[in-house]
Amino acid sequence: MKPKMPLLFVFAMIFLCTTNLNAQIRAGAFSVSPNAGYYFFDDDQEIKRSPTYGLGIGYDFTDRVGIEGSYNLLNTEAKIGGTEIDGYLGRLELLMNLLTEKRFVPYFTIGAGKLSLKPEGGDSDSQFFGNWGVGMKYFFNDYMAFRVDGRQIMTSSDINYLATAGLTFYFGGQKKAQVAEERPVPALPPKDSDGDGVIDDKDQCPNTPAGVKVDAKGCPLDSDKDGVTDDKDQCPNTPAGVKVDARGCPLDSDKDGVTDDKDQCPDTPAGVKVDAKGCPLDTDEDGVTDDKDQCSNTPKGATVDSRGCWILKDLKFDTAKADIKADGARILDDVVTIMQANPSLKIEIQGHTDNKGSSAYNKTLSQKRANAVMEYIAKKGVEKERLSAIGYGFEKPAASNDTEEGRAENRRVELNPIQ
Repeated sequence: MKPKMPLLFVFAMIFLCTTNLNAQIRAGAFSVSPNAGYYFFDDDQEIKRSPTYGLGIGYDFTDRVGIEGSYNLLNTEAKIGGTEIDGYLGRLELLMNLLTEKRFVPYFTIGAGKLSLKPEGGDSDSQFFGNWGVGMKYFFNDYMAFRVDGRQIMTSSDINYLATAGLTFYFGGQKKAQVAEERPVPALPPKDSDGDGVIDDKDQCPNTPAGVKVDAKGCPLDSDKDGVTDDKDQCPNTPAGVKVDARGCPLDSDKDGVTDDKDQCPDTPAGVKVDAKGCPLDTDEDGVTDDKDQCSNTPKGATVDSRGCWILKDLKFDTAKADIKADGARILDDVVTIMQANPSLKIEIQGHTDNKGSSAYNKTLSQKRANAVMEYIAKKGVEKERLSAIGYGFEKPAASNDTEEGRAENRRVELNPIQ
């Protein structure tokens, strides 16, 4: 014989649904329970499951034990041939309530009854049976509850199942007196006035602002140990030993944008652009930083003076002469090499003198010397359109003409790259 309806769902409903609210079962109460559901026949009977509806009348001896009589009507048909079958089911059962102090009250039933079936055009067949089952009631108030039941019906030859749901209405009876539960007065928790999680008698930093994380002493955390607490630290994870400002950020004493812990050139003057190491830029890489370089964009390999200007150092001329000497030719050959390595480079060749002699004389002499340098470079293969020459005389001194050293520095030829 194969069961039609497992009772597992009934057990699940009983044990999943409990609360701490008082149940409403009363000793001495009468109950009326209309219900509806399904009746499941054994496979061997070859009868389809039947819808059923009925009525139960009960009485509760105590809040745990009661008795109930029920009557249900059946209407179904045979699986083979489709013969209509009417019937009824009468039961008398003992109910045993569990968890009576809950709003959800599970219960067990055990009892006996009679099943009567009458096929259309045939004789009625009646059988006595024993049954047991489980159910659950949910009390809406003192007088009404929802209930669901599941039962196993055992005749002498078959095992059937009955599943129903419905309402139960209660009349009369007296509720069990509720004994007030004595609850101990809870001890007051230790006081934590600033709410930082450290009680006042252990808090070494009272009045910590709300939301600030603290250590075991109740003091704001300083995770990177820089002396500025995390709630004020705008630069967390500062490396150990690095000096910081009031915001917790590494110092930048010279305000060049590179912090002191990374600055390889401290005390950079204000406004000077620096590289990632904090050192002034030398864009043309001539050895003179941009903030001091009066002649930017000097090509690589060019010899410059302290101003960063391309000069032909040690290029000498005889007094009042403009001829290129042999040692001067070697200097100019270096210029040719630079010009050939930079085919787009154009230069202005500038002749300069000290202030000995008249202005007109020195200007003419400086022009001749500049022309001589230009002609030499052009003869070495540098396109002449990339070259220009001008003599300034002593109009643009590089040093003071009041000393011999200064006058010697002013007697020079400069090469000025033209963009």
